[in-house]
Amino acid sequence: MKSLLLNMYKKINYIAAVLLLLTSISVNAQVTTQSPYSRFGLGNVKGALLPQFKAMGGISTGVYKPSGFSNINMQNPASYSGITMTTLDMGLSGAFTTLKDGSKSESSFNGTLSHVALAFPVVSGKSALSFGLLPFTELGYEYTVSDKLDTNSVNYLYSGEGNLTKAYFGYGQQFGDHFRIGGNIEYIFGNLQENASLEPVNQVAFNSRNIKKNSVGGIGFSYGAQYEIPLGTRKRITLGYSGSSSSSINYKKTFLTTLYQKDNEGAELSPFDTVKIVENSSAKMKLPLMHNFGISIQRDNKWMIGADYRMGQWSKLSMDGVNQGLQDSWGFSAGGQITPDASAVSGYFKHVDYRVGFQYDKTYIQLNNQDVKQMAVTFGVGLPLALSRSSFYKLNFTTEVGKRGSLTNGLIQENYINFHLGFTLNDTWFRRYKFD
Repeated sequence: MKSLLLNMYKKINYIAAVLLLLTSISVNAQVTTQSPYSRFGLGNVKGALLPQFKAMGGISTGVYKPSGFSNINMQNPASYSGITMTTLDMGLSGAFTTLKDGSKSESSFNGTLSHVALAFPVVSGKSALSFGLLPFTELGYEYTVSDKLDTNSVNYLYSGEGNLTKAYFGYGQQFGDHFRIGGNIEYIFGNLQENASLEPVNQVAFNSRNIKKNSVGGIGFSYGAQYEIPLGTRKRITLGYSGSSSSSINYKKTFLTTLYQKDNEGAELSPFDTVKIVENSSAKMKLPLMHNFGISIQRDNKWMIGADYRMGQWSKLSMDGVNQGLQDSWGFSAGGQITPDASAVSGYFKHVDYRVGFQYDKTYIQLNNQDVKQMAVTFGVGLPLALSRSSFYKLNFTTEVGKRGSLTNGLIQENYINFHLGFTLNDTWFRRYKFD
């Protein structure tokens, strides 16, 4: 009995640590991107994918159980029903980004804690609950445009920072042997701030800055379904659909103008005048309706290949009733994984999951009558760690090498290498013990 109580105490400590980590992510959120394309819409959309799915190009909608190891697939909550052990997943992300405009380039690196998620099966079986925290969008850019105002030379300075975070609570249930459905309730929150400054060149004049800040907090919904077609005792085809609703999200908007000067060395001095125009005015943003379709074919504990197609009605995104001037997006992913021999008695690398994939997207941005497109190749591994009778651990490492935009028609090309590191724990928490 004493050992049982000690074990339960450890599990409670695990949950407390997860909750503390969730809180720290939301409190210590920071700018994690430097991309001029993030100024459009709500910023760079991150997607609800863990590293093990990113490594396969982002396939997830038709993915149920890529191996005997339980994974949390938030992209399609119907897959939660396949979780057979308490599953904890947390990770880090980093990105090397190089911006090119034809004449010069600029490189940067950003890193952050990326996600924390927990899932556990419901006692009745063939169903599970999941909750967690992960990034939704990220805003981060800074650039200058030199121009003429009347006959005077001026610099226009544009910058933005902030992010939106998604906290979710979801449930998935299987009906019969082949059909599954699920859904997530999502709370989207965070701050987005954009600045536009006007600075005269070589003139005795005041500089001015318009500051726009949106503080977001509202409820959204996502949902999914999967249908399985058996191909034998260990082979299957899984068809999947998932989507997110066109929800109305509350936010508070603040807009103000400040006047400031710079010293002789160019350092900015504190604003000497502030004109408040709008402060904490209530408004609503209308999120786009999203659709995802997926298929996967697999042999259990051996290999899996799949593909996803996605579309988003970003042309319907509006803030305070004002359409944001975006276009509808679409994209596809393809990829898979192979495990040489998951049942091998010896040979560590026979147990490793090897993953590869490709993704292509026509984004919601169009500039100079040209669509901004994005593509990437992805690869990664799932490294099993030490096992016990009731616990399994895996380290998932993923690399994405891609680009967005081009050097034609006055656009900027953004080359990036993203790294994702995730730690997955499967354990038999909440097991009901029997005593003689």
